[in-house]
Amino acid sequence: MPKMLQFRSGSVIYFQGDMADKIFVLQTGQVNLVYQDIETGEDAHDFVQPGEFFGVKSTLGRYPREENAIALQDTTLMAFSTLEFESLAMANTRLIMKMLKIFSNQLRRIHQQVASLIEKKEPQSPELGLFSIGEYYLKNKHFPQAKYVFKRYLTLYPSGKKAAKAAKNLEISELYMGHTVINRGGAHHQHTPSKAEPEPIPPPEQAAPDPSNVAAAYNDAMNGILRGKYRQAYIAFNKIMQADLDPEYTVKSSYELGRCLFLLAKYKDCIQYYTTMITKYPKHPKLAEVLFFMGQSYEKIGKKEQAEAFYKKARSISNDKGDILQDVPREKKQQVISTLES
Repeated sequence: MPKMLQFRSGSVIYFQGDMADKIFVLQTGQVNLVYQDIETGEDAHDFVQPGEFFGVKSTLGRYPREENAIALQDTTLMAFSTLEFESLAMANTRLIMKMLKIFSNQLRRIHQQVASLIEKKEPQSPELGLFSIGEYYLKNKHFPQAKYVFKRYLTLYPSGKKAAKAAKNLEISELYMGHTVINRGGAHHQHTPSKAEPEPIPPPEQAAPDPSNVAAAYNDAMNGILRGKYRQAYIAFNKIMQADLDPEYTVKSSYELGRCLFLLAKYKDCIQYYTTMITKYPKHPKLAEVLFFMGQSYEKIGKKEQAEAFYKKARSISNDKGDILQDVPREKKQQVISTLES
């Protein structure tokens, strides 16, 4: 029998590269399918509406998922196995016609993109292409991504045609980031904490780290974790990320910032933050640990089914439990190992 599944806003339904064994029909909510456009090489988005299905091609074709599927709202799905979906399709001619129409439109779009790539005589301006990507993110309220792109534009093209506009857009992105919580699907909302939640963490007010001493700032933040100063460490890692002076420590801090949210018992924020982080760093060196802490966060808020899915994904990435558990307190490791092996 098909199984009804529920996902909170921003939850990852599946990742690109996951083995496909289920076809989904969206009952309520909205789902964003994020994949790479073959023409531009940038992220493209397909939005699934109630009544539509997704994950069909990879499941029927028995190949890994080609996109990330992210819930943009609290979402309810009906999950079908291959046999269940084939039985449904054979008994429903309208469903078959709908599938053919969707696949036909997708093939036509791919054909047009390939033809455009073949016939294109002049390469697209990298400067204008980068600016357009930033505008796309800003228009769709993906403020962290917009900030990164416009900052990158001003670094590469300080006197570019769009430099003044990029600087203004960067200011807008930073302003909204200061007042908005970004969820995993890229949507935004004003965050009003409930009484049961810990107090919100204030944005950092201190000066940015010294470019010549980012390593020291990172080590100080790590010492804050060891001393149990999680809020202080969160602010320090945030400063390192915002300054973005050294790619190595920016990436390291991106992981530690999420861990601080977990240690502060801000489990929903931890899930939201890490999902956005995975989109930016899909090959993060601590991806297994990130997925593990997401599983732990889901378990803490009573979502055991989602927790088990993330534990399974973390285990599949790393067969060495020591890698996954290196940041887990020693007294809790055996309990976690038992959970992973169950």
